[in-house]
Amino acid sequence: MNASVPLIPDNAPFSPEQRAWLNGFLAGVFSRTLAPVGASSLATPALAPLTILFGSQTGTAEGLAKKMAKEAGKRGFAATVLDMAQTDLAKLAAEKNLLVITSTYGDGEPPDNAKALHAALKAAGDRPLTSVRFSVCSLGDTNYAQFCQCGKDLDAWFERLGATRVTPRTDCDLDYDAPFTAWLDAALNALGVGNVGGGLPSDSDSTSGHVAPPAEEESGYTKKNPFPAPVLTVRNLNGPGSAKEVNHIEFSLEGSGLAYEAGDALGVVPQNCPDLVADILAALGCDGEEAVTTPSGELPLRRALTEYYDLGKPSAELLSVVGGALRPDAASESGHKAPPTLTAQAPHHVIDVLLAAPTKPSPADFVSRLKKIQPRLYSISSSPKAHAGQVHLTVGAVRYEKDGRTRKGVCSTFLAERGLAAGKVGVFVHSNKAFRPPASDDTPMIMVGPGTGIAPFRAFLAERRASGAKGKNWLFFGDQKASADFLYREELTALQSAGTLTRLDLAFSRDQAEKIYVQHRMLEAATELFAWLEQGAHFYVCGDASRMAKDVDVALHQVIEKAGGKSPEATVAYIQSLKTTKRYQRDVY
Repeated sequence: MNASVPLIPDNAPFSPEQRAWLNGFLAGVFSRTLAPVGASSLATPALAPLTILFGSQTGTAEGLAKKMAKEAGKRGFAATVLDMAQTDLAKLAAEKNLLVITSTYGDGEPPDNAKALHAALKAAGDRPLTSVRFSVCSLGDTNYAQFCQCGKDLDAWFERLGATRVTPRTDCDLDYDAPFTAWLDAALNALGVGNVGGGLPSDSDSTSGHVAPPAEEESGYTKKNPFPAPVLTVRNLNGPGSAKEVNHIEFSLEGSGLAYEAGDALGVVPQNCPDLVADILAALGCDGEEAVTTPSGELPLRRALTEYYDLGKPSAELLSVVGGALRPDAASESGHKAPPTLTAQAPHHVIDVLLAAPTKPSPADFVSRLKKIQPRLYSISSSPKAHAGQVHLTVGAVRYEKDGRTRKGVCSTFLAERGLAAGKVGVFVHSNKAFRPPASDDTPMIMVGPGTGIAPFRAFLAERRASGAKGKNWLFFGDQKASADFLYREELTALQSAGTLTRLDLAFSRDQAEKIYVQHRMLEAATELFAWLEQGAHFYVCGDASRMAKDVDVALHQVIEKAGGKSPEATVAYIQSLKTTKRYQRDVY
């Protein structure tokens, strides 16, 4: 065969770079196939190195990182997926091509596995990353003030330290599929151009030349195709006199093929409150029968607002429609001071925007400016070993007053008020490999889960009892009143009697003049708690990120410093070691 004659002609539907690569590749194949035994053959092009770095609190960013690696492999890259806890500034300096995906939680904080790298990059000086080409994708939630802050931080610090940004940072809201897909396509294209390591030209993986949208699974029930799970039970866990409403909810998974592990979360697809939908229809001057276009086709406005659209925090697009009405101290045409508008603080919900607007958008214009309603993730409070064919949740119903209106948590009150009546609710499993019981049944566990934070630990304990695990288990639980808020009292007492729950420390804040919380109980038991850690215990926290989890972390530092006799610097190193070895895990929100 004449190797000088190109196998792919110039009029073939490929770019010059693609033709060159394919001609070289095919020439090598034919050379090896037709050459005599012992003859040298042309080497295939080397794959370009690529590191995919993820920061993940609940597993979403980690899952997307693995999908990125698969796509990058199709595009001529040798991709390595790296947990941020596994690298440092010196290792990053040796990278060439770097894609970063990270979530943000709480008040703009980095995920737990990203904290050390986040701090190192923030403190670093000079320009150690000049050989690195990078791009950042940040996952967040626009309902939080510090939207995507961790990704913004990393993007800015990489540039400050000399790295070259190949495509702009993309900040994704909860509905991340489209922006993530567009970012990955652009980033792989940019990194593929002029690649020192060679590799397949950047857009030659498929006939379309674009990244396929991320799918959670190849088949089965997913976020995009939730399972209609029968609702078996909705039971209030609080006693008389409680200021809270926490519900135990059970779903059947029979026939779904869905599998989960203790530590995973369940995605629940909610519906909006009928009363809120009625108020919005009244504000629009509509009867609800107006036809509007939705992702599922044309539907009556009332059903569209109930099932498809987010009626919580208004989008920037909706605010742009009524922006002129949202000025502080606006004057009416008569010269009198107008009723208070919503500019002193951001409109809380979509209904606030409509009530403040002097003119109302049409139904079609209105829904076109709404965000898609998103599933809510809840820590699973059951073990598949103990509750075969079922999945349980522990959900606090959110209700409060603001600006003269009763406000409701969308999903928590949907389940509390209408879950049983709905009959079936769309659900899917969200894997969280960063929050698991110890792999060894003999390893001790220390669990801190006040309020609904007890959910995954109910699952952990049920799992250990079902499997006959011998490891010791210690639970710190707290709430307001022992008489009304001791969630799962009978179950926990039975676990103590059976020997599964080795120790239970309780903190009920309203049962005495001085408020007592779980972190106080930790400090009281500092000596034994440190002894358990020295025996190899894993330490878990679940619950509120902004206050409780921070207070527990401070208490843990104090326990190690006090009971372990360590300096502040040694204490920090000790806790970092716990995190690095996955012995300090948090499911916080």
